[in-house]
Amino acid sequence: MQKKMKDILRIDRRLLANFDFVLLILLLVVCAAALSNLYSASYPPKSLATTPYIKQAIFLLFGFAMFLVIVCIDYQELLFWNYPMYVLVLLLLAFAFFVGYEANGSQRWINLGFFKLQPSEPAKMIMVITLASYYARKEVIDGYSLKQLVVPLVLTGIPFLLILLQPDLGTAMMIAIIFVSMTIFVRLKLSTYMILGTAAVTLAVFAWEKVLKPYQKQRIQTFLHPEDDPMGNGYQILQSKIAVGSGGKFGKGYLEGTQGHLHFLPERHTDFAFAVWGEEWGFVGSLIFLGVYFFLLIWGLYIAMNARDRFGVLLAFGVVILIFWQAVINILMILGFLPVVGIPLPLVSYGGSSLLTTMIGFAILMNIRMRRFQI
Repeated sequence: MQKKMKDILRIDRRLLANFDFVLLILLLVVCAAALSNLYSASYPPKSLATTPYIKQAIFLLFGFAMFLVIVCIDYQELLFWNYPMYVLVLLLLAFAFFVGYEANGSQRWINLGFFKLQPSEPAKMIMVITLASYYARKEVIDGYSLKQLVVPLVLTGIPFLLILLQPDLGTAMMIAIIFVSMTIFVRLKLSTYMILGTAAVTLAVFAWEKVLKPYQKQRIQTFLHPEDDPMGNGYQILQSKIAVGSGGKFGKGYLEGTQGHLHFLPERHTDFAFAVWGEEWGFVGSLIFLGVYFFLLIWGLYIAMNARDRFGVLLAFGVVILIFWQAVINILMILGFLPVVGIPLPLVSYGGSSLLTTMIGFAILMNIRMRRFQI
């Protein structure tokens, strides 16, 4: 057993020669900008013990420590460990649902004392690993049939339902998006597309009528007409649009935003963190930040294209698509183009579980990149 662990953790000098400094530099730039934005979002600080940016900085340091450990372990080991990790995350989701920590009407956290773990965050990364592992093992040349999708549908459906029951519509939706994106990537038969498309529309209608809770329906209705309830359910969207719009071309300046600092903008350090950036740095500053952010994701796709095997391609693609869709949905939510569904902007929004999960994703990308020349 000790020899096995030594083999897993052994660092080949050739891996250091293939270390991706572009990925690391881009990641550091985004993290530094995000942390400075979080400082502004929580300014003026009430106390060092409760300031979000201090906690986020600690999580970030721990995340980079995890990053260094993960890059030392060949990602091929995930082919063996993916199902034990999948079972573990299901147990954590069930534990959170039955006896977890409750806040704002949702029971989705496990109180560890020093840290409130939200199992639905690592569940998203575990789904990427699980689906990549399954599709890597079960390669189909002419496209997957509906029968061949039964197993990945079940693997996706169980965590989807557990998260939906918490209730956490946004994260449950991300689980479904991961499945759809990765399944389309591996290619389906035309008949499978038609059947799944019909099923998706039917389930959407059923969910609206029987599954969604009143406050979740209200969020969607508010998105369509936020001005109908400007001091109630439409307040967040309207204030977010005011904050971004008031930034103009070049912004009001760092620490000079009024919507956030005067507490007009709710959730300014979590789901609406990017609205603070838009107000302070304006249209040009937002474009620069988003340019670096999405170039980081494009570089992730480049890593996927140059992976050494099918599992590496699927795994890298899954990591990128997970971060991409969360970012797009969050930004469109802030601009008022999508309803508020509680999806954070990876690396930018405050939250330890989300940050650590995202850092694990980038560590996996680095891992795949460093081993692209291995046979």
